Amino acid sequence: WQTENGVLLPSLQSALPFLDLHGTPRLEFHQSVFDELREKLLERVSAIALEGKVEERYKKLEDLLEKSFSLVKMPSIQPVVMCVMKHLPKVPEKKLKLVMADKDLYKACAVEVKRQIWQDNQALFGDEVSPLLKQYILEKENILFSNDISVLHNFFSPSPKTRRQGEVVQKLTQMIGKNVKLYDMVLQFLRTLFLRTRNVHYCTLRAELLMSLHDLEISEICTVDPCHKFTWCLDACIREKFVDNKRARELQGFLDGVKKGQEQVLGDLSMILCDPFAINTLALSTIRHLQDLVGQDTLPRESPDLLLLLRMLSLGQGAWDMIDSQVFKEPKMEAELITKFLPMLMSFVVDDYTFNVDQKLPSEEKGPVPYPSTIPEAFIKFLQENRIACEIGLYYILHITKQRNKNAFLRLLPALVETFSDLAFSDIFLHLLTGNLTLLGDEFALEEFCTSLFDGFFLTACSRKENVHRHVLRLLLHLHHKVAPAKLESLQKTLEPTKQSGEAVKELYNQLTEKLELRKPSPAEVTETPSMELPLPTVPTPASR
Repeated sequence: WQTENGVLLPSLQSALPFLDLHGTPRLEFHQSVFDELREKLLERVSAIALEGKVEERYKKLEDLLEKSFSLVKMPSIQPVVMCVMKHLPKVPEKKLKLVMADKDLYKACAVEVKRQIWQDNQALFGDEVSPLLKQYILEKENILFSNDISVLHNFFSPSPKTRRQGEVVQKLTQMIGKNVKLYDMVLQFLRTLFLRTRNVHYCTLRAELLMSLHDLEISEICTVDPCHKFTWCLDACIREKFVDNKRARELQGFLDGVKKGQEQVLGDLSMILCDPFAINTLALSTIRHLQDLVGQDTLPRESPDLLLLLRMLSLGQGAWDMIDSQVFKEPKMEAELITKFLPMLMSFVVDDYTFNVDQKLPSEEKGPVPYPSTIPEAFIKFLQENRIACEIGLYYILHITKQRNKNAFLRLLPALVETFSDLAFSDIFLHLLTGNLTLLGDEFALEEFCTSLFDGFFLTACSRKENVHRHVLRLLLHLHHKVAPAKLESLQKTLEPTKQSGEAVKELYNQLTEKLELRKPSPAEVTETPSMELPLPTVPTPASR
């Protein structure tokens, strides 16, 4: 039996007794021969997939699959069967169904085979993608709530290319490969989730996924996605955090080029523009343009570049409504935004310039000129009723905070208590604001500043919005040593979590309490301090002797 079923090599028969002398079992020898042969077979399968005419090579692989598939459940042969399937562009339907029905086989097969299964099984593909999407959103939220508060390293610091190297984007890119059908499915999932949750991070993923496929030069998908060139151009602007004139004209060309009957592409473009990284770039560019216009004595309506930025902001901010209503046309921009609101923002810039010049002039009898403290009613109304005005207004407030302009900040802060859709209490704005406030750290020692910031703004929403509670605790964890002790004590009482508070709030509050405990002088120190103040013994001076 051994002779009939062994390796039929005449020269081997005389060599085998040597193995017996060394105490090597025949099983070990046959196993190593088997492993060698399997490796050679795997190499050969990969070679067949690349040589000869297309029909011939795939015919060979199909024949091989037919012969070997019955052994697919044998662990030793399974890798060969899986390798054959991996190299077949179209595995027979029957085989795919058998693989899909067996959990272990499905788990073991290559992503190339899974793609063929997924493209006709949206639910199964959804089950694979869903945990990745949840992970992605969680990662974004963790960055926004990170305990490291810094003006230099914030949510928007990583470059687009760095972000695309993230685990989720890379996994999704691999799962999609060159399969347009799977790409469309992922986009459909993202649209549905965006509609269901209004979470703008899905818009970021939409853009990152397309650009990740662009980096790999997967033309099969990039050429059929009508947003590809627009996203590519916008990606370059996001990298620079500014929309320059040349790129502005390119972007405008794409928007103007949307033909009749193709308006649906506006839904996708609006989602690309709704990405917080895009909104951040457009808003920062708008603030820069407004400052330039002040220097040029030009009104906003006379700047085509500024009008284009507003058009894109408007399209991005209207993404949810457009996808929800399925009415694909650009939102109408209110004339008052351009004729009243933006000139009002420019007047704030002028107020700052005037005040700074006044401070430098020699003071006369009339005394120092006070900083303007009132806000026009119209400004507050715009922030409450107009989404674009609110977004630009918030970015202007971030801008003056970053410039350490305490006067302007305290002047405009009351306008943030009630804003459109509570945008002033959104995570992205509070994340950026807390980072910029670290630059005003020394002001936290002043009662007036703390009362305006905490009582007048943060605490108005703390009880109804848990995210605000978290951001205030983050800020205090970072700046508690700068805050006046009495104020800090009252804040600590006010911010104490309730029974309904989430774990994150309780955890942050405990961290803050621990830090404050460490700062308190220990009882031993307290009792010792008076001994330092004992009257010194009088030493007679030479004159009194």
